[in-house]
Amino acid sequence: MNQVRRYRGRISGPLLDRIDLQVEVPAVPYKDLKAPQGQLGSSVMRGRVLAAREIQDARYAALPLRTNADLSGRQLNSFCKLTEAEHAFLENVVKSLGLSARAYTRVLRIARTVADLEGDALIRVEHLAEAVNYRNLDRRDEAG
Repeated sequence: MNQVRRYRGRISGPLLDRIDLQVEVPAVPYKDLKAPQGQLGSSVMRGRVLAAREIQDARYAALPLRTNADLSGRQLNSFCKLTEAEHAFLENVVKSLGLSARAYTRVLRIARTVADLEGDALIRVEHLAEAVNYRNLDRRDEAG
């Protein structure tokens, strides 16, 4: 883990902010590799992704956008509407993790995509929480 911290220290915050998905993937024990595969097969996931892309195609049909990643700040307000519960959750996350404005918008775009993958028209706290989990490198290092 110290090697990861040293390497992360070499990458500037503004550069990290530009990376949408930041996920640490730990080594998988061999016994887990040889175990039967999970419930979500690649064909099922492919179907979910295609359905999410269709949702985005319909949502952005009249705009020069293709995907949620293309949303600008003003468009985020239109297409990523949040209730007070979601705003409260995000406020806590921004304060506790010290997220930049760029990281905040990345979280919103990712949450919009997570909601699309689940077929939800609205972004919920669960979608935001999952999006935050995809931004591992935004987290402050508690150990140092």
